[in-house]
Amino acid sequence: MTSNGECLWLTSEQQLIWRDYLAGVSRINDRLDAELRPFGLDLGEYEILVNLSEADHLEMRMSELAQCVRQSRSRLTHTVARMEAKGLILRKSCQGDRRGVIAVLTATGLNLLQTAAPCHVASVRAALVDVVTADDFEALGRAMKAVVEVAD
Repeated sequence: MTSNGECLWLTSEQQLIWRDYLAGVSRINDRLDAELRPFGLDLGEYEILVNLSEADHLEMRMSELAQCVRQSRSRLTHTVARMEAKGLILRKSCQGDRRGVIAVLTATGLNLLQTAAPCHVASVRAALVDVVTADDFEALGRAMKAVVEVAD
């Protein structure tokens, strides 16, 4: 909106770029999900495994994990419960905070991540990194960093 309340419409070129962005993100996410399916994972579950694998002692408070992944707290709770049933994660109470819950990456979860990671990285390369020029990839990184920083 402009200062006088009028909508500042996108130009034709901006509309095309925006729509290409939406289509590209959808295509990348669909491809990454499909490539993870043989491992019994989806992209959201893989992201949880990665974040836990990088955390101290392979564990993280659920509230902190929710901030790190692209899921609402409610969806994260359901996803972690599903992963817990598969033996990939376990949940434990937080000492000193009866309401706090900690998600812990199990050995099974870590092994699955280590098995799936090479395929996932190859998929990321094939879906995006190797498709665009290095300059365009760096520009994308700067653009997304700006988006993230303005949203915080």
